[in-house]
Amino acid sequence: MENYQTLVEALDGLKKQGYTLDFNLANGVLHNSTENIVLQPEDFSIKAIYRFEGMSDPGDNSIVYAISADKYNVKGVFVNGYGVYSDDISEELLKKLNTPE
Repeated sequence: MENYQTLVEALDGLKKQGYTLDFNLANGVLHNSTENIVLQPEDFSIKAIYRFEGMSDPGDNSIVYAISADKYNVKGVFVNGYGVYSDDISEELLKKLNTPE
């Protein structure tokens, strides 16, 4: 696992490793609008997690998840804020995101 200092550095590094799709939270699942791929928690695995804390603003806290979905033969990233401003995530998806393989 790499030791990235910034969110941008992590995203660039992961892209070079083939994590090219961007996933977003949509109704308790992860969705990529470019390829129109919807990932249920059982459809993907977490290969790496990177946490970043904002220097002065807690709202800048974020987590980058490196995701692999063999079902669709794709790899991508999901960026989520944490703390007070974190997104509303279903319990099932939250469990999945907190258990890297």
